Amino acid sequence: MDPCQFVRVLVGNLSLKLPASPRPVGAGAGVHPSSTPCYCKIRLNKLPYQTAPAPLVASDSDTSAPASSSTPAAVFHLSQADLEKISGKSTLFGSTRTARLKVAVYSGRRGSTCGVSSGRLLGKVTLPLDLKGAEGKAMVFHSGWVSVGKKTKGAAVELNLTVRAEPDPRFVFEFAGEPECSPQVLQVQGSMKQPMFTCKFSCRNNSDLHLRSRSMQSDHGNNSRNWLPNFGSDRERTVKERKGWSVTVHDLSGSPVAMASMVTPFVASPGSDRVSRSNPGAWLILRPGDGTWKPWGRLEAWRERVGATGSSDGLGYRFDLLPDNSMNSSVSLIDSSLSSSKGGKFAIDLTGTVPMNKNGSRSGSPGCSPRGSGDFGYGLWPFAGYRGFVMSATVDGEGRCSKPTVEVGVNHVGCAEDAAAFVALAAAVDLSMDACRSFSHKLRKELSQSSDSLLR
Repeated sequence: MDPCQFVRVLVGNLSLKLPASPRPVGAGAGVHPSSTPCYCKIRLNKLPYQTAPAPLVASDSDTSAPASSSTPAAVFHLSQADLEKISGKSTLFGSTRTARLKVAVYSGRRGSTCGVSSGRLLGKVTLPLDLKGAEGKAMVFHSGWVSVGKKTKGAAVELNLTVRAEPDPRFVFEFAGEPECSPQVLQVQGSMKQPMFTCKFSCRNNSDLHLRSRSMQSDHGNNSRNWLPNFGSDRERTVKERKGWSVTVHDLSGSPVAMASMVTPFVASPGSDRVSRSNPGAWLILRPGDGTWKPWGRLEAWRERVGATGSSDGLGYRFDLLPDNSMNSSVSLIDSSLSSSKGGKFAIDLTGTVPMNKNGSRSGSPGCSPRGSGDFGYGLWPFAGYRGFVMSATVDGEGRCSKPTVEVGVNHVGCAEDAAAFVALAAAVDLSMDACRSFSHKLRKELSQSSDSLLR
């Protein structure tokens, strides 16, 4: 398998110096307005803005760079097509354009009131980035202080930042059809596409069933996140549920190499047609080993309100890795959401869990490790290989034909079976959009048929 070239641009170590504000005559020396919150809006060319806080430091402090921040302020991911678009058409004298990183500094709190930004612009700075060659080696474009905006009485706002680019090659896979239609999965390399896996969707039970089942009461003596429910009283109630879905990923020889299996039904909350976060549905991502299936990860999904005002529906999700193929403990890698109507991208990116040093390099343990401390190296963490960009998968909104595109960092793929596990995870995320859809909507026939009818 040959990877596609990607470049990751990281901006970190943000800090800000504001000119001292003098007090009235006789009131003493000038003071630093440390109570004023500040933030930056960061943009690379026409990519979406990213916003991050900018901590203040005393204006009379040493001009050397402050302590390294543990989390990058912004991370931009660029594909080969993005790089070609940014650099422009090549000429005899080289590329005609360079990338431009724009940073706008604001004082005040982030957000808006009546559609108007609540922050006050202090100044802007633009840094040119020549990304030529960044696919092959790490590059530091800036590390230190830079003046922002106009000088006032001989003093200007100063911003400290580190800007770095590094190669981030990835394997890219594309579903040739919707996961529930048992499609081929193609590997993409530039303009070339070739079959890599096949998927087999099955539905062991009819979906959208209105069943009579025993009510389940939680065991208050155990952790609320027990993997298996405890059955309580004999009182019966009517529930709506979707269950029994699975996707098996096969290699080209027909051998199964990964599976996503729905292990906890997606059940509507009492009195509603929605799957709630308090009672999510769940999938196990399984890999073959020693003649059986072994759990590798667990995906939970539910319906929730998203957006700045919480006015739109979204798909909430959480993905945990399972140490030693055991369901008794887990390491959470992501807990987020995306729009149900517009879709979005499911991404596991642990770049922000590794500190960025003054010279642009990174070290330390990931924040999602059991200890989460920089005092412990990666070798002591059971998932030492999971750092930086791990994977992403596109998810289309409800009612749309969804053919996920999956990107997996090369550091996380040692064999085809590794890639297959991420493909199975992408299929589970995509199918969760349907599993969490309101029970007042009828699912497509591919999702509501029994396995017997699918095999005819």
